[in-house]
Amino acid sequence: MHLSVSAVSDSAPEAGSESTSAPRRDFIREMVADDVANGHFGRGPATRFPPEPNGFLHMGHAKSICLNFGIAKEFGGTCNLRFDDTNPATEDVRYVEAIQRDVQWLGFEWDGLYYASDYFEQLYDIAESLVLKGKAYVDSQNEEEIRAGRGTVTTAGTPGPYRDRTVQENLDLLRRMRAGEFADGTHVLRAKIDLAHVNMIMRDPLLLRIRHAHHYRRGNDWCIYPLYDFAHGLSDAIEGITRSLCTLEFKDSREIYDWLVKEAGFENPPTQIEFARLELDYTILSKRKLLRLVNEGHVTGWDDPRMPTLAGLRRRGVRPEAIREFCETIGVARKDARVEIAAFEHAVRNDLNMEVPRVLCVLNPLKVVLTNYPEGQVEDLDAPSFPHDVPKTGSRSMPFSRELYVDRDDFMEDPPKKFYRLAPGKEVRLRFGYLITCNEVVKNDAGDVIELRCTYDPATRSGQAPDGRKVQGTIHWVSAAQALSCEVRVYDRLFSQPDPDAVPEGQDFISALNPHSLVVIPDAKIEPSVANDPIGSRYQFERTGYFMSDVESSTPEKLVFNRIVGMRDSWAKEVKKG
Repeated sequence: MHLSVSAVSDSAPEAGSESTSAPRRDFIREMVADDVANGHFGRGPATRFPPEPNGFLHMGHAKSICLNFGIAKEFGGTCNLRFDDTNPATEDVRYVEAIQRDVQWLGFEWDGLYYASDYFEQLYDIAESLVLKGKAYVDSQNEEEIRAGRGTVTTAGTPGPYRDRTVQENLDLLRRMRAGEFADGTHVLRAKIDLAHVNMIMRDPLLLRIRHAHHYRRGNDWCIYPLYDFAHGLSDAIEGITRSLCTLEFKDSREIYDWLVKEAGFENPPTQIEFARLELDYTILSKRKLLRLVNEGHVTGWDDPRMPTLAGLRRRGVRPEAIREFCETIGVARKDARVEIAAFEHAVRNDLNMEVPRVLCVLNPLKVVLTNYPEGQVEDLDAPSFPHDVPKTGSRSMPFSRELYVDRDDFMEDPPKKFYRLAPGKEVRLRFGYLITCNEVVKNDAGDVIELRCTYDPATRSGQAPDGRKVQGTIHWVSAAQALSCEVRVYDRLFSQPDPDAVPEGQDFISALNPHSLVVIPDAKIEPSVANDPIGSRYQFERTGYFMSDVESSTPEKLVFNRIVGMRDSWAKEVKKG
């Protein structure tokens, strides 16, 4: 199932304007509204966003952030940011800092900042209480033996040799595990539930394992760490969360969460609700796979502008308003469905269209000499910065001179019938300027076109011919002497097929990488009006796309621009062409 851009564009509010309609209702918001109306939890709605600090946030996390924080805001509740930091081998404080930065950049503030590692003592006490009630035991089998003992989806598991240890023996071993007496992998603590349970997760799941590793927050205080399923639901209960919002892959874990909070004695604990995760065409939304892209050098880092991470999108120039609008538009569903990348690009384009000024930039310069224009003369043409349908004002001055640059793609020596741009003997309109006619083509010894010699009509400064003749083509340009040289990085989709995992047998998603996801143009020419703008300014390069000066690479001496998104349907045209 796909959600097409046409399916979302009709209902999306105009970018740059505040929506006057009520917040969109979905099945989760309906449940929360019922909770509030009936006082179901005896407290206000409380949500949380619980990332693991083992990577950077991506678009899938953005959907969860907007949902959790959005519900808290809409219903007058609270939303916590909690780091599920139970695996010291993969976690790092730099991820914690990046996640906080991304949540705030997206436009949200948490009511409480918590860590699962804050609850290690409470979780250990709960583990001891489970042992004392005969609901947990220390298993000394190795990983392979434990896995085999769980059985399969069609056969029940079989009890291991340590399942019937006495309470005192289990308690003694657990305390010695906590004291650091045993090596990694020697023992684990397991819940004692049902080895024939239809839900494989409930077949005596692991709760605590030995891991002599330094924790980025707790140092070496702990050598036993809770498994995710042990810590997650109990952390929600400890914080007083009302609705635990999870994606569908956690549906089977709901039973163990409920079992644990009940056995731990929590009254009126949180209720888990699952929703469909974001699946976006031409994109990978798996931290494990994104980490592989980084580690293997397929991208320059987590903030590479081709990455679907919030850091990458921010570096590319996408505004948080566009991401929030996209998440609102696609909504929250109960079943998985892939979303077309065009829907996201539409949201980005729609947001920028109403906000950013227009400028002229020639990506592939071809010199034009106006043979009848006075040598040394420069005149200033007034150019509005916004089109008439954008409610913003402003203009800039564009120098016009004898020597110009136009885009090489706007010239053909032997054009087809409906080519309305420059060609020998043809007349075109220069954006904001004169009508010019190509009279001569200059080539080098290799036969490459290196210059066009044209004439301009001085009576057409307005772009209109006084005699009423019609000119169909309009092209962009810059004055050669005053234009600024700049580097332009044309970023495109990271993968060349909609589902990067749908590759031939024996290959993986790496084989679906788009070899043209980055094209660097080292010497483009841009109008001089941008010279003093702050680094990080966004523009529409007319006829080309939306761009931002790169915050990491740009300098006052040499600007570097990232393409944020192309003009409408540019991808489809490129695919058809190539």
